[in-house]
Amino acid sequence: MDGAKRRYLSLFLPLWPSDRWWRRRMRETGPLQETGPLQETGAANAAEPAETRPLLLVRRDGNLRLIHAADARALARGLAPGQRLADALACVPEALVEAADPAGDLAALHQLAHWATRFSPHAAADAPDGILADITGCAHLWGGEANLLRDALARLRRQGFAARGAIAGTIGAAWACARFGGEESILPPGSVAAALEALPVRALRLDDATAAALDRLGLRRIGALYPLPRADIVQRFGPALLTRLDQALGQAAETLSPLLPQPDHRVSLVFAEPIATPEQVALAAGNLLKRLLADLVTRDLGLRRLGLVLHRLDDTAPGCIIGTAQPSQDEKHLLKLLLEKAEALDPGPGIERMSLAALATQPMARRQAEMMGRALGEMADIAPLIDRLGNRFGAQAIARPEAIAGHLPERAVAFVPPLQKRAADWQADLPPRPIRLLSPPEPIDAMAPVPDDPPLSFRWRHVLHRVARAEGPERLRPEWWQAADDAAETRDYYRVEIEDGRRFWLYRSGLYQAGRGQAGRVQPGRQTPPRWFLHGIFA
Repeated sequence: MDGAKRRYLSLFLPLWPSDRWWRRRMRETGPLQETGPLQETGAANAAEPAETRPLLLVRRDGNLRLIHAADARALARGLAPGQRLADALACVPEALVEAADPAGDLAALHQLAHWATRFSPHAAADAPDGILADITGCAHLWGGEANLLRDALARLRRQGFAARGAIAGTIGAAWACARFGGEESILPPGSVAAALEALPVRALRLDDATAAALDRLGLRRIGALYPLPRADIVQRFGPALLTRLDQALGQAAETLSPLLPQPDHRVSLVFAEPIATPEQVALAAGNLLKRLLADLVTRDLGLRRLGLVLHRLDDTAPGCIIGTAQPSQDEKHLLKLLLEKAEALDPGPGIERMSLAALATQPMARRQAEMMGRALGEMADIAPLIDRLGNRFGAQAIARPEAIAGHLPERAVAFVPPLQKRAADWQADLPPRPIRLLSPPEPIDAMAPVPDDPPLSFRWRHVLHRVARAEGPERLRPEWWQAADDAAETRDYYRVEIEDGRRFWLYRSGLYQAGRGQAGRVQPGRQTPPRWFLHGIFA
């Protein structure tokens, strides 16, 4: 039952935090700076090269400093994660102490998982120290599973990472053998139960409490669980133990959640010699885009989002994504957008493979053949301009206003994507509106001769303005169907022109009456004067 259809690769990086630190250290130039607050090595060892000393990565737990991770030299001296730093330095005073970076380790592990997509598009980080990949149907590209596993481990070790790996028909079995089996383990279909039998119960990905409880009962090997009644296991240890066992044996489903959904259309190019110059990247990207568009054209699909990934010799995979406002098959336009983003990508020591994926596609709209250099019924196409602006400043920065059915002025407009299909026009016989609305309306001090008359003057932003002409009022009631308007007040809008010719849109919030409550309702005994606001500015 196990492995009959799926095959999974598990890569285990037992020294991931310390290997990552040493790798970063070896890339730096100049001597190691040892003046940080966590540097507590003995003075007698200050001249000893850093590369020969055990490394301890330390985290804080309250007032304690504990070992978060250690390299192989420190582990060989008896130090272990979770140990107090003071005790560790008492045993190994020459140890090199640095601050741990769990967040950086996790981010780097996700980046490494992107690199692992070279073996399968379905790859994911297996925090805190591993990578999982569904390699079903991929092994033949390497000449078999053994060659694929050896290639993956060799590439990781060349970059300075201690690595072990396993391939099995279930995620649980691959995970267990990578961590508790040999350096390289491949379980043929049907052999999972026998291979797991001798492994410790911790290989089932159990929590510490469950593993300790099994150890106290003498159930130290996975095989010891096989003959036990299932009902007794659930009653004594809960359903988690049985679920993990069934997943490892292939009797319960377990799925892998890859980093990104697998695109339907993807092309890649492997180079005989690494490339690094912008001209070489542009030529390769053009070839990939031509191949990708050839596939999309036959399906009447246009690109909306396009992703480029550069697989470098140092096993990192920088990439970029571009988007378009409309489905596009314009090779020249798409390549220009792609190369603008690709200029920021660092080729590093060289690029050995490039991949291009259609992350989002849409059916292409049929168009009448062009006449006189322009498609019939079409005005000048602004989609290329929108694409360039959107990819430079972000798609959210490009929008257009659209009138919508709203009673209050601030709700009568919405910002939508610039090329979104226009909704049915909302026609209403309304007085003139200003071209600019203030959000929110700004309070002003206004003076009117009688309560319901327009103001004679108003003070806005500490400047007094005298009104020469005024039109109004235009009364707008609150939108009673909106819950937010339960306590809103009636507005009386006036169009006013001041002495220097500028025109403003003012409104009086509330009515002159004996008290106002919700939605302008009268409340006797309560006197609240209306307030004035400036809501808009005419041209």
